[in-house]
Amino acid sequence: MRSVLETPTLPDILTARAASEPETLAMIVHGSGELTFGEWQARSNAVANGLLERGVRGGDRVGLLFPGSGWIDYAVAFIGVLKAGAVAVPLSDRMPAAEIEQIAAHCSTSLILTDLAGLPEGATSPPDVPLRPAGTAQILYTSGTTGTAKGVAATHANLAFGARTQPRRRAFAHSRHLVHAFPIGTNAGQMMLVNALTVHPAVVTLPRFTPGRFAALIARHRAGTVFLVPAMAVELLSLQEGPDLSSVLLLGSAAAPLPPAVAAGLTRMFPKATITNYYTSTEAAPAQTIMLFDPDRPGSVGRSAAGGDVRIASPEGADLPPGETGEVWMRSPAAPRSYYNDPAASTDVFRGGWIRMGDLGYLDEDGYLYLVDRDGDVVKSGAFKVSTLKVENALYEHPAVVEAAAYGLAHPVLGTAVAAAVVLRAEVSHADIRAFLRDRLAQHEIPSEIVTMDSLPRNRGGKVDKRALRARA
Repeated sequence: MRSVLETPTLPDILTARAASEPETLAMIVHGSGELTFGEWQARSNAVANGLLERGVRGGDRVGLLFPGSGWIDYAVAFIGVLKAGAVAVPLSDRMPAAEIEQIAAHCSTSLILTDLAGLPEGATSPPDVPLRPAGTAQILYTSGTTGTAKGVAATHANLAFGARTQPRRRAFAHSRHLVHAFPIGTNAGQMMLVNALTVHPAVVTLPRFTPGRFAALIARHRAGTVFLVPAMAVELLSLQEGPDLSSVLLLGSAAAPLPPAVAAGLTRMFPKATITNYYTSTEAAPAQTIMLFDPDRPGSVGRSAAGGDVRIASPEGADLPPGETGEVWMRSPAAPRSYYNDPAASTDVFRGGWIRMGDLGYLDEDGYLYLVDRDGDVVKSGAFKVSTLKVENALYEHPAVVEAAAYGLAHPVLGTAVAAAVVLRAEVSHADIRAFLRDRLAQHEIPSEIVTMDSLPRNRGGKVDKRALRARA
């Protein structure tokens, strides 16, 4: 039998925790139930054996399509698929049926589980299936922010990279509970599933995010650690009053950079918390940068962490000096991922351990990374290139703006003009917003068109869907 310490996989880690602390809570799903490590081990063994009885074999792709409230069954099924030697394909109930069909066809799923009731009742002893750390464990499809969703394949070793098997070294030891509301089937949700296996606190999940319930959940559990995306942060800041959130010592934001004005608001709402930006991608994980919110560097997403590295390159691949904007690349400290069944796309994004992030940015002299924009979101207006992130950060400084998104629209003279969509907390004219921006932006950066919306369109990962905004025009 292989040593858990030498070549850990997620099933290895669960087996070890179930043996040493079977009654410890791993996961709490608000309104649905709780899951101990002992229960997780026995139930996932039963799923694995049930899948084997049903004919699933090593390397088969198994889709997992569970409702938002089904986090516990999803967690059991995910580890069960891995124990059977198969490949888990996380899906989201927020995906259109056509997208699910496209994904199932692309990776040739042998079946899609929507619950656990249809499986044969398998034994709760572990199946005798060897797992190779280099073997594929998961195919996670991107949210398709800038194009068609791609299947990112990760190995067992990649998923378990950095897991601390010694109890005293587990992450987030400052708290007993970690609260999040990330959806099933997203990269952020998968990171929280791994956290439930590997970190010190119990992971508490809210199946569907609303700011009032999320704040109440934090207060109820006296959570010391909270994870969210910027869209959730914006909604939390809209609460007129709420429960005591002083228990939070670490608040992490993922999926997109926190606008500086939003980060500053969080420091007031969570008075004892360190506000932290995490920057990574489905392709790059576990490579990431981490940034503690620093008023002296409000626009930075931090320096590389977890043994990875960051470089800025020209379109031709040459390294650029500090302060010069170019393509952001990250190097994974683990075996890099790849696009499943798409060698051409893999060659374009994965090169020699480096991953192209699809963002433009620059490094300062101290190695801090600043994002300028998504490569596909930069607005080329006349002779100028406009950063939509810069425009959005300026809009967030307006006291009436709750949410903001900048994007490009076709223009008969300029080719593309800057536009913006805003959600407002108080009535204000678009002329007043433009006047406010004149002190913060150059003339060519000020949106020529501003649209007021009740809410911004977002993909299942919580990012603003700018393709949907452009389509509205």
